[in-house]
Order: sequence, then C-alpha cells, then structure tokens
Amino acid sequence: MTRHKRRIKLIKVSLQTRLTMTFVGMAALSLLLEFLLFLKATGQMAATLPNDGAIVWEEMASLLGGLFLSSLGLCLPLIFAVGILTTFRIAGPVYRMEMFLKEIISGADPGRCRLRKGDQLQELCTLLNAAREELEGRGSRTDEPRRREGDEPGSEAA
Repeated sequence: MTRHKRRIKLIKVSLQTRLTMTFVGMAALSLLLEFLLFLKATGQMAATLPNDGAIVWEEMASLLGGLFLSSLGLCLPLIFAVGILTTFRIAGPVYRMEMFLKEIISGADPGRCRLRKGDQLQELCTLLNAAREELEGRGSRTDEPRRREGDEPGSEAA
C-alpha cells in the first residue's frame, strides 16, 4: 500500500478541535483538583504546627501555585498534540465515509469503503459496503435502468 502525504492538516476541524478541547479541559480540571487537594493538605499541616504555621502556609501556597502553572504549561500543550493525533483515527474515517457517500449520491462508483489499519469505525465502513452491495443488487434485478433526477427518457447516449 502506498503512503500518501496528507494534504489537509486537520481533516474534520470542528470535530477534531471539539474532541481535543474536551481532553484539554478534562486535564485542566484534573490539575486544578490536584492543586486544591495539595493546598488543603498543606493548610491542614500548617495548622498543626505550633509556631511557624503561617510562614509554612504562605511559602507552600506560592510554591504550589507555581507548580500548578508549570504543570498547566507543560501538560496542556502535550495533551492537545496527543489529542489531535488521536482524533485522526476517528476524523479520518468520518471524512472517508462522507466522501464515499457523496460519490454514491453523485452516481459514481466509489468502490469499496476502505479504512487504514488501526482506524476506528471499521464496522460502520463494513456496513456501508453491505448497504452499497444491496442497493447494487436491487438495481441489477430491475429490467429498466434507474434514471437519475433530471434525466429525460430517450436521452441516453448511444
């Protein structure tokens, strides 16, 4: 199988960005929850100290704030990149199936729907192939060829 260089950087922009931003949002919420839990633990620990609890609390709060921002700065871009790469396994098949159906609608023969190994939605592609074959079987069983909308009887090319 020949490999083709991708012409479109994002196949289904809205789908891919929506899914990826969901990943990024979940990661940001997880980091925020972790930060709040650390802050609570630090506050409880500082409250138990007999003398310097306020100093420890102040130092730890600023230290944890910096760690939180560093984690956001490192993790979110990485999660965004991994999210985009992961969505290609979903967005690519969706795009391919849309093109497959558009070819059928236009009257062209798209062949069989094929997806790359590892792509998601393989079962849907198999189902599209079965539906196409069923429609072709129905068309070949009729005596009169089907007319597309706008075709006039007797205007077929010789």
